[in-house]
Amino acid sequence: MIIKVKNLSKNFLDGKKTLNVLNNISFDVKEGEIVTIKGPSGSGKSTLLSILGTLDHADSGEIFINNQSLSEAIDLNRLRNLNIGFVFQFHNLIPELSLEENVCMPKMISKEKIDKQKIKELFKIFELEDRMKSFPNDLSGGEKQRVAVMRAIVNNPSIVIADEPTGNLDKENAIKMIALFKKLNTKNNLTFIIATHDEEIFDIGHSQYILEGGDLKNINT
Repeated sequence: MIIKVKNLSKNFLDGKKTLNVLNNISFDVKEGEIVTIKGPSGSGKSTLLSILGTLDHADSGEIFINNQSLSEAIDLNRLRNLNIGFVFQFHNLIPELSLEENVCMPKMISKEKIDKQKIKELFKIFELEDRMKSFPNDLSGGEKQRVAVMRAIVNNPSIVIADEPTGNLDKENAIKMIALFKKLNTKNNLTFIIATHDEEIFDIGHSQYILEGGDLKNINT
């Protein structure tokens, strides 16, 4: 298993009331699998993805990534940078940097050598090879999100975590994004965990879950 989650719980205080956002949930993610999660707004999908991506902490439970317990990791920042790619609803590109610089940001953070030829090949795969020196404000919404996906995979992560990745896209670009995820999964054996309200992207999941009332239910079983 590339990810193993055991008895994960997370609560929030709302005044005097305790909200059980994640209630003792457990599940596994296999390498090369697409996992999709849906649920009502406020059900905790983003919280779960943040915890899986080491951006937040659970109140209890354990998470293993590539058989390493996150609670025993010496450097979570490095583990995150090298193993996890993120795609959010908002592309979060840095407007002052070129597209090439935005994509290379994870490598700059990890202080890894940047292979210019591989970056060019990546832009070609994403059909943006003539836009490397452009800036985010020069792009359409769909193009910006494709750049965000490139940034997510530039370090060859084990897992890509995507939170509402088509939430700001029109129908045409949402369909392109779905096709892109399926292509990366098939050709690169890339593992995806996707939270979404979009039924079409939910349906591409090999394992499909509903998060509601703090409980995570696998609808494939």
